[in-house]
Amino acid sequence: MDVLATLADGVLTVRRARAEDLPALVALIAEDPVSAGRGDAVGDGVGDLAPYAAALAEIDADPAHLLVCLDEADGTTVGTLQLSVLPNLGRRGARRAQLEAVHVSGDRRGHGYGAALVGWAVEEARRRGCGLVQLTSDASRTGAHRFYERLGFVASHHGFKRDLASRR
Repeated sequence: MDVLATLADGVLTVRRARAEDLPALVALIAEDPVSAGRGDAVGDGVGDLAPYAAALAEIDADPAHLLVCLDEADGTTVGTLQLSVLPNLGRRGARRAQLEAVHVSGDRRGHGYGAALVGWAVEEARRRGCGLVQLTSDASRTGAHRFYERLGFVASHHGFKRDLASRR
């Protein structure tokens, strides 16, 4: 099963995501209104898995990237995130970890699942020699911002993105 960690007294497990996890992972992403607004919800909330399968294959092929599932004891996937280790010239060449696509099932939020998952990611980043963990969060997600601040993250920068699908 490729278990990476057992959390919360054995109630939660972090493990490497596999292709068969894609329907559950895409459903987690699609349940989020911001992600759904970006096209991650198609029909029943899952839609065509081919682009997700290609992305997972690319993530899996590069040891600097790791996509994980957060599972309950019964095997139900209730969370996910991607951890990417980035080499960097700044901070005297310190590696930094980027957290992406952090999602916890809506009915599990507020129960410590997200804190356990992000806490694991911070420790994994430290284990991989990173001197900094960073993430971005959509400006509309004020609850998520409070969550990350409670975990010790600081809103130190303004993030900018440019959608390359448009011609502008």
